[in-house]
Amino acid sequence: MEVVTQPHIIPAASIAATIGMFDGVHRGHTMLIDTLNDIARAKGQKSAVITFRTHPQKVLRPDTDLQMIMPLDDRLQAIADAGADYVVLMDFDHQLAQLDSRSYIRLIRDNYGVSTLVTGFNHRFGHNRQEGFDDYRRHGIELGVELFQADEYRGPHSPVSSSIIRRLITAGKVDDAAKCLGHPFTLKGVVQHGFEVGREIGFPTANVGNIDSTVIIPHRGAYTVRVRVGSNPTPLGGMANIGIRPTIGNGNRCQSIEVHIFDFNGDIYGQPITVEFVRFLRTELKMGSLDELKAQLHDDRTRSLQILNQ
Repeated sequence: MEVVTQPHIIPAASIAATIGMFDGVHRGHTMLIDTLNDIARAKGQKSAVITFRTHPQKVLRPDTDLQMIMPLDDRLQAIADAGADYVVLMDFDHQLAQLDSRSYIRLIRDNYGVSTLVTGFNHRFGHNRQEGFDDYRRHGIELGVELFQADEYRGPHSPVSSSIIRRLITAGKVDDAAKCLGHPFTLKGVVQHGFEVGREIGFPTANVGNIDSTVIIPHRGAYTVRVRVGSNPTPLGGMANIGIRPTIGNGNRCQSIEVHIFDFNGDIYGQPITVEFVRFLRTELKMGSLDELKAQLHDDRTRSLQILNQ
């Protein structure tokens, strides 16, 4: 897959494209890209996903608390894995927001070689959001761009949308989010030094830092996880805690993400780490003592191993 960030690179009238944010690249997105690829191949064209660096809501409403399911690099990789030939990466700005749908179709035709446009079943674009697919098709006929509307995703766990998945993650329902996504929700960061109290009670943890600040964080609590460390592609079982460590304390009470990897003893400070969330275990609890915390962690480990072995 080739990432295109500048206009006039792709030959004219050579592209079948679709447009969207594609946050999370969930089951509905992959079905849309499959439809796009089928249409592109039938017409002898390459396929392109047109997307944006920053969510349009962040531009139009800078005070919004919207967070993303995936950082940009992961989103681009997931789109590539779905089979698109190109990703056209655009910067959404106020000038682009003022374009009506006809002007937008003309822009992608002239700048990115689009002669076929596939829209999602309920996708709207251009500032005149009262328009629908029939209007887009009429504009396309006038501009020499053929339009198709993809079917609604009605597969397992439908309906799916990025907003539904964000709500599930925020609520800690990471297993339901994974069903909608078609893959686990993940966080990526770097292993940093923490308080190292876990090591003292037999549960050493990797403190996950440098997480992309645009990415959503699940609800506070304990989770069963799978972990990839460094360049090792093999996932390791573990459990994670998101919260303020009420039994031990975080000093400044800031939220931390700590991962205990089962049966692992290596020195991984400074290594990149990927945490795949499997299932919510429990809310974060303040224990009466370190012994009580240790007992709870043993219970969490037992449950997590059962979950991972299912």
